[in-house]
Amino acid sequence: MHYLKTIYVFVILTTSWLGMAQDEAIFNQGNTLYSEGKYAEAIEKYEQILNSGKHSAALYYNLGNAYYKLNNVASSIYYFEKALQLDPTDREIQNNLTYAQNMTVDAIEAQPEVGFSKAYKSIVNYRSFDTWAKYTVAFMFVFIALFLGYYFSTSTAKKRIAFVGLICALFLTGTTLGLAFQKFKLDKNTNPAIIFTQEVSIKNDPNSTSEELFKLHEGTKIYIVGTFNTWKKIKLPDGKTGWLEQQHIKAL
Repeated sequence: MHYLKTIYVFVILTTSWLGMAQDEAIFNQGNTLYSEGKYAEAIEKYEQILNSGKHSAALYYNLGNAYYKLNNVASSIYYFEKALQLDPTDREIQNNLTYAQNMTVDAIEAQPEVGFSKAYKSIVNYRSFDTWAKYTVAFMFVFIALFLGYYFSTSTAKKRIAFVGLICALFLTGTTLGLAFQKFKLDKNTNPAIIFTQEVSIKNDPNSTSEELFKLHEGTKIYIVGTFNTWKKIKLPDGKTGWLEQQHIKAL
């Protein structure tokens, strides 16, 4: 039985390694196609990795670049936004997203945030949820290591150092855990999406015969704040709201 378990673990690890190696090979093939100017073919390679259930900031970033080269505004912005969700502080992603947004028709000025709200969102959005969670796990391991050092140490000086260290590690664990939960909550409540239709009418009510409030165009980022059947109530960064059918947007 032990022998069979060993074989099973070996097969799982080997399969996982082969899968990672295959994805890396496909990713490199996509990069080669991109450098040759074959952007559509590069996209096929990148999306092949996505379809296997893998994703990363680098993969989304490359997809955004490829779609940008093809002047596909909505897809380009969508994938840059996806990359930024995983790596919020990456300057290249931020810059390329700005370039892509400059191709959009709609010029929407966000409502200015000041004081505590601005500072709070700036701190929470500094890292992705996954990154905050990884920090939490890392600080927890540091805490456990320092606790063991404190418990088993026979030196008073070392005990004091370990005690101060574990208190700091405990504080950082709690802080990053709180930030992870706040980031998750913030992402869940904002529900961003990108408009993929060239032009869409935003309605006053969730039906096609209701009054048109304004029009939006592809690539514009909106926030979903409600749902009624196949209709989504949206909110713009400037505070305007309205309804559109969900077929016109793609949630981030």
